[in-house]
Amino acid sequence: MYDVHYHRPATLDDALNLLAGADDGKILSGGQTLLPTMKQHLAAPTDLVDVRRIPGMRGIKVEGGHLVIGAATTHAEVAGSAEVRQDIPSLASLASGIGDPAVRHMGTIGGSIANHDPAADYPSAVLALNGIVVTNRRQIAADDFFTGLFSTALEEGEIITAVRFAPPKRGAYAKFPNPASRYAMVGVYVADTASGVRVAVTGAGENGVFRHGALEAALGRSFTPAAVEGVATPAAGLLSDIHGDAAYRAHLVGVMAKRAVAAALG
Repeated sequence: MYDVHYHRPATLDDALNLLAGADDGKILSGGQTLLPTMKQHLAAPTDLVDVRRIPGMRGIKVEGGHLVIGAATTHAEVAGSAEVRQDIPSLASLASGIGDPAVRHMGTIGGSIANHDPAADYPSAVLALNGIVVTNRRQIAADDFFTGLFSTALEEGEIITAVRFAPPKRGAYAKFPNPASRYAMVGVYVADTASGVRVAVTGAGENGVFRHGALEAALGRSFTPAAVEGVATPAAGLLSDIHGDAAYRAHLVGVMAKRAVAAALG
């Protein structure tokens, strides 16, 4: 076992100072990825900075026509929120299908998108809904936030404080889950937004979540399940593993997209 120092700062400035002063400090939010990684000795941070009790980091509110979700808000809180169910029911539905009850009561939206696991659900919501990631320094558009596998636009000393969403006209998320982990082998979020139809795919891309331009164009012309049938997804650039190869995932993208559109219309 190795030594690690646990901190529970009272303010965001305290958290930033603790991270700056640590040899290898990590932010602890839900810990659903970080703690298992530490248990397997794949990571050995010197300091854990728990941001869950910092005022303003947790909670859901409607502000200026946007739904604002604090970064330390759990999946269970998103799933059960009256505001989310009213304004973006597809986001509440997505949150309700993450992992199991234990994961949903510990994992957080900020931790999920900061980690950018290629099979995580939330990145597809942020990208499809054209969300805005709010940090202690700036606001980052969804299209600029996810930069690669387990990689984002976050810089050293930058902490996600909230995510802002404009409610879409309609939308839905459908995923084919791994039966053990409930991670998405393929998940497709379809949103008809003020700026047009946006389609984000998770669980399939070698570089993590991505927008599907061909599906967006087809659904922009006709927002129907039938419009999805004529759109092929190339296998190049998709993941292959013991659960399914790239060709299988390419097929699943179409299947999940069709289900998502049907759910959005329903």
